[in-house]
Amino acid sequence: MAHGADENLMRKFIKTLSILTLSMASVASVVAQDDLYRFKSNGNPIIKHKFTADPAAIIKNDTLWLYTGHDYEGNQTNYKMKDWLVFSTTDMENWTEYPVPLKITDFAWAKSGDAFAGHVQERNGKYYYYISTNWTGIGVAVADNPAGPFKDALGKPLLTNEDCFASTHSWACIDPATFIDDDGQAWIFWGNRECYYAKLNDDMISIDGEIKQMKFDGFSFTEAPWIHKKDNKYYLTYATEFPEKIAYAMADNIEGPYEYKGILNEIAGNSNTNHQGIIAYKGEWYFLYHNGGINTDGGSYSRSVCIDKLHYNEDGTLKRIVMTTEGVEAVH
Repeated sequence: MAHGADENLMRKFIKTLSILTLSMASVASVVAQDDLYRFKSNGNPIIKHKFTADPAAIIKNDTLWLYTGHDYEGNQTNYKMKDWLVFSTTDMENWTEYPVPLKITDFAWAKSGDAFAGHVQERNGKYYYYISTNWTGIGVAVADNPAGPFKDALGKPLLTNEDCFASTHSWACIDPATFIDDDGQAWIFWGNRECYYAKLNDDMISIDGEIKQMKFDGFSFTEAPWIHKKDNKYYLTYATEFPEKIAYAMADNIEGPYEYKGILNEIAGNSNTNHQGIIAYKGEWYFLYHNGGINTDGGSYSRSVCIDKLHYNEDGTLKRIVMTTEGVEAVH
């Protein structure tokens, strides 16, 4: 009889514990939801409550995930960037902002303290965030979901100025952009003044083989390389000169030879820099960039991400970007 009573008490305890656990999970879910900030884009810039820069994006299922740098508040006189931000949308109009996924202090080796441009790539269910730290190199962090949080994957830089063999200035090793080709090979491009590229191993956190320099006729490279592919053509877009425009070149092979095709995007308003991302989403091509367009405190060090359409000519060349105040329409 006593033994049966003990069993009944144990069952009640387990049931109570299960209810308590479910309740705690529900509370955690509510807290997590409360950490999200939802907003509608109303033309360009698409984000007006924070200063954002250096956009990159990936598509996962029906969702576009936007990753940005984070400038300090307006009227700055230099780049003050200490973390990275992440947003998502399913229609290019309604956006969700998530808690800060990654900070420069998450990289103990990043002595520069600068959270410069980055790019996220998915592989095998993991998300890899490649980031610039100014003169201390390019790092990589990893997460289990696109919203993060991300953690330093190496405990050291993936690339440093020593890898930038043709450069002599301290900020040569910045602006990583990755691309996974149709054959599964992952590539990373980066650089300032000189453009470098290399294969990534399948683990996405180590370099496979030789680091090479990109060169071709007409290539006046400043920074911000980006690779995308359409109809078996490779497009290398990049910032050129200063103040920066975006130029582009095309090739039949990711390593070239590339043919210079001209300017894609003009100087972006009152921003000296012009950092782009290009993505296909729901049947349309989009050009992501930043300007200094937040009234009234925007500028070269207080930038804002914008999105406009990217269009192709019949021969595969790109039409000049038309930067608009209205931005892009919602898609469904």
